[in-house]
Amino acid sequence: MIALNCENLSLSFGADSVLEGVSFALNENEKLGIIGVNGAGKSSLFAMITGKLKPSGGSVYIERGKSIGLLEQNVSYESGNTVLEEAYGIFSDLIAMEKELEELRLKAEQTGAEADAKRFSDCQERFTASRGYEFRGRCRGILKNLSLPEIFWDKPVSSLSGGQKTRLSLACLLLRDPDLLLLDEPTNHLDADSLFWLESYLKSSRKTVLVISHDRYFLDSVATQILEIENRRAKLFRGNYTAYAEKKATDREIEERHYRNQQKEIRRIEAYIEQQRRWNRERNIIAAESRQKLLDKMERVEKPEALPDKIRMTFSLSGESGNDVMNISGLSKAYPGKPLFDSVDFEVKKHDRLFLLGPNGCGKSTLVKILAGRLPADRGYVYRGHNVRIGYYDQENQDLHPENTVLGELWDAYPAMTETELRNTLALFLFKGEDVEKKVAVLSGGEKARLTLARLMLSKMNLLILDEPTNHLDIPSREILEQALLSFDGTLIAVSHDRYFTKKLATRILAFGEEKGKLFPFQGSYDEFLAYQKAHPAQAEEAKESAPVTASKEQYLSAKRNSSEARKKERRLRLLKEEISKLETRLSEIAEEMNGSAAFDASRLAALSVENEEAENRLLELYEELDRTEGL
Repeated sequence: MIALNCENLSLSFGADSVLEGVSFALNENEKLGIIGVNGAGKSSLFAMITGKLKPSGGSVYIERGKSIGLLEQNVSYESGNTVLEEAYGIFSDLIAMEKELEELRLKAEQTGAEADAKRFSDCQERFTASRGYEFRGRCRGILKNLSLPEIFWDKPVSSLSGGQKTRLSLACLLLRDPDLLLLDEPTNHLDADSLFWLESYLKSSRKTVLVISHDRYFLDSVATQILEIENRRAKLFRGNYTAYAEKKATDREIEERHYRNQQKEIRRIEAYIEQQRRWNRERNIIAAESRQKLLDKMERVEKPEALPDKIRMTFSLSGESGNDVMNISGLSKAYPGKPLFDSVDFEVKKHDRLFLLGPNGCGKSTLVKILAGRLPADRGYVYRGHNVRIGYYDQENQDLHPENTVLGELWDAYPAMTETELRNTLALFLFKGEDVEKKVAVLSGGEKARLTLARLMLSKMNLLILDEPTNHLDIPSREILEQALLSFDGTLIAVSHDRYFTKKLATRILAFGEEKGKLFPFQGSYDEFLAYQKAHPAQAEEAKESAPVTASKEQYLSAKRNSSEARKKERRLRLLKEEISKLETRLSEIAEEMNGSAAFDASRLAALSVENEEAENRLLELYEELDRTEGL
């Protein structure tokens, strides 16, 4: 049954068109991922569905009796409630029934009247049927799963950070359990454990879900359809994000090929018409008019619209660093009442791509700030290797000055550059024309992220330290950043909750565990890390709760070496057999030529004889190596 139907939705503000002809329908239990560049109109679509914005054209149909719940990006709370009170407030009817139940119980005990006992029993049945004995447990469970543990429950909501308020809002929305869930960037501010829990919750839910997200890993896991908003229009794709990306690329290639082929045919016909008209004979004119009619009747293939502009970037090395980039020894940091990490030891080697993983609040950002020299440690040392130069990206963009213009911000950082050079750089990050005169204070989160990346790109470094660099970036910008980092010939240390980003780049993992201050070093990719956790849950948990792991890590590395050696053996066997086959074929050809065309050519016969001997000797060597390799 159709739960939501959007027909030919359009939205414009004066002469500015935001959305045009957006149509799609969703059945119950379907999960729709909505994607598009920042400013494409995704949040505006949600506003039209919820009735906050009136469409300029088209209509929204929601099945009768269906309730809608919306998670917005920026959440404000005005009540003086604590976190737990805010969650319990979702069930105000159950709280009132609970109060009534207690009053009826007391009255029945006092009077002993059968009528009072009956009223108490009836109320208790209703309370039980409404899951009244469960709602507090549900509230606590969902708060914990969304990274709001018990230490936050008695705190006033007003004291929470922006990210914590967003997580509380998401928890309250899930507790409210509406029929249609509209989630605008729900994965922002969630750590890996919370993300996995939310994915599992949404996949198992029977509700209809619409989610705006730049989290490709999340969209792959949850979405059953993808709605792409591009150039004001929307197109629906079946499947998850990966299926969408493949279909999008194929469709684009087909559209462009059809357009090119038709344009080629049009040019050929037009050249023929022009040639016939130049000859200007009666039969030539008839032929030209005939082809012109054919051309006029041709159904033209429209040129595919240009894709939205993408940022462009590349990171330049400031000379080679030594092989030992950093040596961290005995590093400790704590805030009053909040220890973060203690006696941390690890090394960073040249060309490492080291990712720090762990729950919110465990100290990842603090650790990278210490590594970048932005914060002092309480104890321990950070030794930088030879010629190490650091470029640092702060997730909160605190290095930007609110009163500066976009151009002025870059000019302050690089006063030796010309205005033309700075404008050209800003254009790479989609700041063009009047955009460069905007004040930093009025920029969106995505614009601030792009400006910070522009500053970072102009600096010369061989060690990049990035703290949540994909926050506020749309999917195309994330993909460009990934490519730039893959091409970067230096060293990378990064904190990121973007699992797709981590999967693409990480070669080493340093994971914060459940026990405060303990880190688990892992040599390998993110996929290998997840596989290791899954295959060795006991060792992984033990590793997290102790000092840096040795035994379980060595077991994994040994298995990895064995696997690598097996792959090398298989590859070598294949190459040996290929070379043996080629030599055997060549020996047959030599024999045939010696007994045929070269039989009476002394010089050619001598050359073939030498080649034959060399081939036979080489073949003997290969047979021996094949026997040894197969016996390993």
